[in-house]
Amino acid sequence: MGSVHCFVAGATCVLKKKFSASQFWTDCRKHEVTIFQYIGELCRYLCNQPKTELDKVHKVKMGVGNGLRQDVWREFLSRFGNIRMCEVYGSTEGNLCFMNHIGKIGTVGRSNLVYRLLFKYDLVKYDMVQDEPVKDESGFCRRVEKGETGLLLSKVCATSPFFGYAGSKQLTEKKLMRDVFVKGDAYVNTGDLMAEDHKGFICFRDRVGDTFRWKGENVATTEVTEILGLVDFIQEISVYGVEIPGHEGRAGMAALIVRPGVSFDGKKLFEHAVRDLPVYARPLFVRLQEVIEMTSTFKHQKFQLVQSGFNPSTISDLLYVLDYEQKSYIPLTEEIYQSIIRGERKL
Repeated sequence: MGSVHCFVAGATCVLKKKFSASQFWTDCRKHEVTIFQYIGELCRYLCNQPKTELDKVHKVKMGVGNGLRQDVWREFLSRFGNIRMCEVYGSTEGNLCFMNHIGKIGTVGRSNLVYRLLFKYDLVKYDMVQDEPVKDESGFCRRVEKGETGLLLSKVCATSPFFGYAGSKQLTEKKLMRDVFVKGDAYVNTGDLMAEDHKGFICFRDRVGDTFRWKGENVATTEVTEILGLVDFIQEISVYGVEIPGHEGRAGMAALIVRPGVSFDGKKLFEHAVRDLPVYARPLFVRLQEVIEMTSTFKHQKFQLVQSGFNPSTISDLLYVLDYEQKSYIPLTEEIYQSIIRGERKL
């Protein structure tokens, strides 16, 4: 996405073997970079660097990429200047894409009549408990209302074909959903939960596997991450759900890294969570880590975190639990853990 456009435009392309948050702006000034490409949490890494007087001394006017959270987006612009961020949505094998040309914070693009003629997509209702699309009495998917979150499906047709994966018909077929609205149709299942408002702006909500259900409500990890990420002592945070015996759904848990030079403040986190999050979305457990494992595209690797749960006897990291009586996140002891497992502690 980055280099090919430079070839077409005849522009200079600056490449580096490995991303360095500490050297990024120095390199931009040295090579007089005007546009950069980002992926995943790259912009957040830049925001976590120590502030300097040179933060806004550069020629960068645009960033193009994907995976930029709203809270990071605002902080990035406030700190590094009026840089136009073009958030993109798409995948290598996918048959549709969105691009936020106007830089509206929190959106991946804006749909219109012309776009819908080129890319035929739909947002359908999704059942988090059953982990599948909601069907009507005829067995077809149901579209969501404007502003409602739904699973993004992209129609396979002449204008937007789907070529699938090289050498694997099984993987290709697994990506497709058939007989979605009528017999014989086929759609690519993106696995992403999106919402489109009345003005056509499209927002990414969460991956299907990242959204969980607690107290009868759907919890979007992305939204919880954005809200708790505003707490001043938190450098990095990853939100996920863990199973508790005897309880339906999964309880929220947050693995986080504390900023250098400060300490974890259970009361401050409690106040922030109670003030800005509904009861069902407040993480019940907190896990302090030195490093949060990432994928090759700077996305949080949550599988091991989910599997390890919240047992203090098997986890070496410091664990905390939400306590409404003390109005704080307090240390999760073995005694408290056992009371939760026995169903004695109110959650």
